[in-house]
Amino acid sequence: MTEKLYLESIEAGYCRQFDAIITDITDDKVVLDRTLFYPLGGGQHWDTGVLLGPNGPLEVSEVRGRGDVSHTVGKDHQLNVGDEVRGTIDWDTRYQRMRMHTAQHLVSGIAYELFDGVRTVGNQLHADRSRIDFNPISFDETMLHELVHAVNYQIDAGLDVSDSTMTREEINAIMPPDRTNMDLLPASVRELRIVMIGDGIDMCPCAGTHVSNTTELGHINLLGKKSKGKGTQRITYDLKQSNAPRSSSNTVL
Repeated sequence: MTEKLYLESIEAGYCRQFDAIITDITDDKVVLDRTLFYPLGGGQHWDTGVLLGPNGPLEVSEVRGRGDVSHTVGKDHQLNVGDEVRGTIDWDTRYQRMRMHTAQHLVSGIAYELFDGVRTVGNQLHADRSRIDFNPISFDETMLHELVHAVNYQIDAGLDVSDSTMTREEINAIMPPDRTNMDLLPASVRELRIVMIGDGIDMCPCAGTHVSNTTELGHINLLGKKSKGKGTQRITYDLKQSNAPRSSSNTVL
């Protein structure tokens, strides 16, 4: 199983380079013993970047997998199992997705509190814009204005973002299971990585990458809403540029 370095802490998400060993190869895909590349999942797109191996740099165009994480590098890679490589992620795109993912948690948590426990039933997080599906809800303009105002207020409050490990029982004792979508997680998963914004403004199981403080988000800007049927509505948003951006860490993991 690939060690997922980005899960070590919130701060690990800011690291850009790592060293690893190739453990398996299938055609144009290589599996590493450890990685900073985020694989597709949880509504968040995979990272791209470069693997530097014995024969030079290779572009990583796709990353997938939950246990063993495969990195697509092209069929002419000339790599072998046991080779050492150094990975470098595309930091600018990674950081934008970190901002988007943290904003999604904040929007979902505040919407739950404002609108009678409305659930987040889907999301898709991109670098330039993102979307969240809510159910059951029928947003009007007043509700949307209230939501955006409340989210931006918390962003300006400069809330720290942290992570910890909890059991299902521990998180269920703090947050309602319908808020954390506990029913969507396999029953066999007993310990969860929990991402928390502020002092419980939001708490949610998540394996994604996040910023360390809400001031890095900039203000949320609502782009539109769309009905998806059966009481589900989708809102689309982007983020205005933050006045407090963070650079990547030069630490090689």
